[in-house]
Amino acid sequence: MAKRIVVALGGNAIETNTGTAESQEESIKRTMRSLIEFVKNKDELVITHGNGPQVGNLLLQEAAGSTKKNPPMPLDTVGAMSQGEIGYWMELALDSVLAENGIDKTVAAIVSQTVVSKDDPAFLKPTKPIGPFYSQEECEELKKEHPDFVYIEDAGRGFRRVVPSPKPIRMLQVGVVLAMIEKGMIPIASGGGGVPVVSDGKGGYVGVEGVIDKDFGAAQMAEDVDADELIILTAVDNVCVNFNKPDQKALTNVTVEELEKYMAEGQFAAGSMLPKVQAAIKFVNAKPQCHAVITSLDKVADLVAGVPGVGTVISK
Repeated sequence: MAKRIVVALGGNAIETNTGTAESQEESIKRTMRSLIEFVKNKDELVITHGNGPQVGNLLLQEAAGSTKKNPPMPLDTVGAMSQGEIGYWMELALDSVLAENGIDKTVAAIVSQTVVSKDDPAFLKPTKPIGPFYSQEECEELKKEHPDFVYIEDAGRGFRRVVPSPKPIRMLQVGVVLAMIEKGMIPIASGGGGVPVVSDGKGGYVGVEGVIDKDFGAAQMAEDVDADELIILTAVDNVCVNFNKPDQKALTNVTVEELEKYMAEGQFAAGSMLPKVQAAIKFVNAKPQCHAVITSLDKVADLVAGVPGVGTVISK
């Protein structure tokens, strides 16, 4: 049965070791060859994606090459730049894959804004990793160059810069997304969680320095477009407890209550699986009749085919 599905793509769907445009475009094309399974199934598809590495690289490039006459752009603008960059790559890739499969559909990326509260406590404590990983030695050198930047160790994989990560309240462009869905189009929206904006008190909005977690952004998008399912695609097939330990256990069908118990035990890494689990819970709590799935790109075909035991299925 066809469903309205919001798919959240992780960094593994885009980033590569080299970071070149060509390599990232090729990575995205492989990703779109997986997502085409939803289109073949006649599902209404909304694609969301992360942008952490791309935003981080743009900020580093600006910091290295900026002058008084060529000043760096603020973080919200850089977030919008990355949405355009990745959205363009995804348009090209998905158009090509649709053509390969003889499917005539319009694809369009939307530079999305997400309303947040100016009083969100996240602005006082940066936590969201962006950009590449660094060794401790590289991190110390970067702190000398950019003393106002904050770096943390990220899930045992190295050090990354962190910025404020306010929680999404609503997506401003949801009407555009819904109009595209109703016309049979495929929207690419809420890139990087959307550019965070706050009310200017006059009926408009202004951008703020921060990055919304892409999975929370996807959950908000799924809620706002009344999706039947939120699917978070990442690098692993399942959410696991006792991850990377001898007694590691993959979760298949799990309830919100069970996940909350595991979170209280500290089972999920803050910079890795925790936000995905929290985003899945957010969506399921908002739409108790629906469920969320966390799995890998490699499992998309099996998921669409209804193969039992695929991924971690979260229900109320």
